[in-house]
Amino acid sequence: MRPLTRRQREVLLLAANGNTNQAIAEWRGVTPHSVAEILTAAYRRLGATDRAQAVAIALAIGELGVHQIHIPDQQREAA
Repeated sequence: MRPLTRRQREVLLLAANGNTNQAIAEWRGVTPHSVAEILTAAYRRLGATDRAQAVAIALAIGELGVHQIHIPDQQREAA
C-alpha cells in the first residue's frame, strides 16, 4: 500500500470531519468533481471502497490521527 499524497490526506481529513465535497471544493478552490477524484484516488491507495472505510483504514495505519477528527458538539453531549 502506497502512502497518501499530501493533497489526498488533506481532503480525506476534511471529509472525515463531516464536510461535503461541495464544501471541500469551495475551501480548496477546486470543483466538487476534483474533490471526488482526489477521494477516489485515496480510496484506491488505501484499498477502500467508500469514505468511511477509507477513514477507518487511514486511522488504523497512521495516515490520519484520531486527534484530528473533531466530534460535533451535539454528539459529544450525547456521549
